[in-house]
Amino acid sequence: MWKTVLDKMLRKLIVVGRIRVTWPDGELRSYGPGGSLEAEVRLADDSIVKDLAKRPVMALGEGYMDGRLVVAPEALYDFLALLIRNQQQGDMPGWFDAVQALRSWTRSIEQRNSPKRSQRNVHHHYDISDDLYRLFLDADMQYSCAYWAHPEMTLEQAQAAKKQHIARKLRITPGMSVLDIGCGWGGMALTLARDYGAKVTGVTLSENQLATARARAKAAGLEDSVNFVLRDYRKVERTYDRIVSVGMLEHVGYPQLDVYFAKLHDILAPDGIALIHTIGHVSEPRPTSKWLDKYIFPGGYVPSLSEVSASIEKSGLWAADVEVLRGHYGPTLHHWRQRFEAALPQVRAMYDETFVRMWRFYLVACEASFEEMFQGVFHLQLSHRQYAVPTTRDYLYHDDAPARLGHAAQ
Repeated sequence: MWKTVLDKMLRKLIVVGRIRVTWPDGELRSYGPGGSLEAEVRLADDSIVKDLAKRPVMALGEGYMDGRLVVAPEALYDFLALLIRNQQQGDMPGWFDAVQALRSWTRSIEQRNSPKRSQRNVHHHYDISDDLYRLFLDADMQYSCAYWAHPEMTLEQAQAAKKQHIARKLRITPGMSVLDIGCGWGGMALTLARDYGAKVTGVTLSENQLATARARAKAAGLEDSVNFVLRDYRKVERTYDRIVSVGMLEHVGYPQLDVYFAKLHDILAPDGIALIHTIGHVSEPRPTSKWLDKYIFPGGYVPSLSEVSASIEKSGLWAADVEVLRGHYGPTLHHWRQRFEAALPQVRAMYDETFVRMWRFYLVACEASFEEMFQGVFHLQLSHRQYAVPTTRDYLYHDDAPARLGHAAQ
C-alpha cells in the first residue's frame, strides 16, 4: 500500500530532472523526464517507505540519519537540490499543503520563545562543542553568511569582507558604544573594537560561546574595550550609539518580531544606527522545516521580508536601507561543507555516525535551499532619524569614503 502511495507522490512531484529509486524489494523505478539534475536513492526497508509517504520532510532527514534512506555522501547535494527544485515547481499532495498551511497558522505557538526557552534552544545548537565548529568555520569562527565581493575569495577573506561591509554601514568612530546582540564567539565585537575603536558589549545566551569570546578578548588585549555577558536581548536596558546583530534574528521567532524591533527602538541612541543581518525569505512566509526545528535549530524561524518590514514599521524606526544579499550563503555553506567532509576523521572521533549524517544533511539541505529557493540574507539598516545614514550608498564602496567616517550627509 505505502509503496503505491509514495510511487504516486513521486510521479506527480518530479517534473524536472530524474530520480532513480531502488525499493526495499529490489525493484528500480525512475521518476522525471531527465535533462537536468539526476540522483539515485535506495530505500532500505518498508518502514522508510511508509514514513516518506506520511511525513516526507521529517522522514527524509531521519531516514538519512539512521541509514534507512541511502544516498552516497558525494551525491547528497544533487539529491536534495532535485527534490527542492521540484517541490518549488511540482505538485505536492493536497494534505501536505494543508499541513503546511496549518503550521503557518500555529507558528505563534511553536515559536513562543520566552527567555528561558530561548536559552534552552541556544544550548541545543551552540553548546555542543566549540571544537566541532572550529573544524569547518573560518579562523574567526564566523557562523553566518560571508560576503563574496569576488568569487575567488577564500572563506577567510569573504568573512572579513562581511565584517567590513557591516562596519561601513554602522559608520563607527572611535569611542562609540556598540551593542552586539547574539555575539557568537566574539569575532564581530573584537573586530569593531580592534579596527574601529568601538567600546563593545556583546550579549549571548550560549555559555560555550561566552567563555570562548572572553578568552579571545583577553588573548587580544581587548578586555578594556569589549565586555561579553550572558544576557537575553530583552534584558538590555541602556542605550547604545550603534547596535549590530548578525545571524541572531532567526532565533527570535515570529511571535517576538515586534518585541525585538521595539527593543531596538528603545535602546538605540537618537542619532544611532542599527544593522541587522539575518536570513530571510523573499517569498510568502513559510513554516520552518520540522526536521530542522527538531534536530538543528529548535524555535528557529526564517522570516519573510514582509514580516520583518511590518514589525519595523510598528517600531517607529526608519528602514534607512534594506539590502538583499543573493548568492552569498550558498557559497558560504559550500565551503563549510567541504571543510566538514575534509575533517571527518576528527568529527568521528567526537561523534557517532548518526551525528555525522545529521550534520551533513543539515549543511547540504541548507546549501541547496539557498541555491534553489527564494531565500537570501537581509541587511536591515535602522535609525531614528532620516539623515543618520547617508542618502546614497556611495560611502560603502568608495575608497575615499572609509568605513569609519562618522559624519553623515545632511
